[in-house]
Amino acid sequence: MSEEGRPRRPHTGRRRNDAARQAVLDVTLDLMRSGNADVTIDAIARAAGVGRQTIYRWWPSKGAVAAEALASHARATVPVSDTGSLTADLTAFLAASFVSLRDDRTRSLLRRMMAAAQADEHVAATLADFTAARRATLRELLSRGQARGELPGGADLEMLTDMAYGVLWYRVLVGHAPLDDQAAKSLATCLVAAGAAGAR
Repeated sequence: MSEEGRPRRPHTGRRRNDAARQAVLDVTLDLMRSGNADVTIDAIARAAGVGRQTIYRWWPSKGAVAAEALASHARATVPVSDTGSLTADLTAFLAASFVSLRDDRTRSLLRRMMAAAQADEHVAATLADFTAARRATLRELLSRGQARGELPGGADLEMLTDMAYGVLWYRVLVGHAPLDDQAAKSLATCLVAAGAAGAR
């Protein structure tokens, strides 16, 4: 209750800010996917219905907005399953990770983000945070399989995680082979086999 005896209204500023922030990320992704090679802060602000200063209050650069938009989308579209089988869980996780990467525009955006990270420390930091989160998720899948005895106790889970994302990024950046369901299944099988062989 307030001092006047009236019930306090719930504070909605945080919800509005969260909604506005998500709107910025959503429209940034939409603009980048539309084929616009040079998405500006002004264009993002207009599409999201916010001011330039609002965007700069949350992100230090246009590249940082773009990097977080891509990372936010990826986090929302890659589920984690627990089927009781490490190979099946890895296959599902990798297949879900690969789905959006079959789109030429998405692969192009990731290449541009990786390039931008070499010159923009804010993009690099966002990419590092996102990569660490995805690595932790994959490592948890491997650890769960190890606990079930599907990988030996001496298996190098960090190296297996590097191997998985090494394949993903290599195929995104070089483009020599597809990231399809067959690739996900083959990579999952290879990871389990490598984990068993590496611990001998």
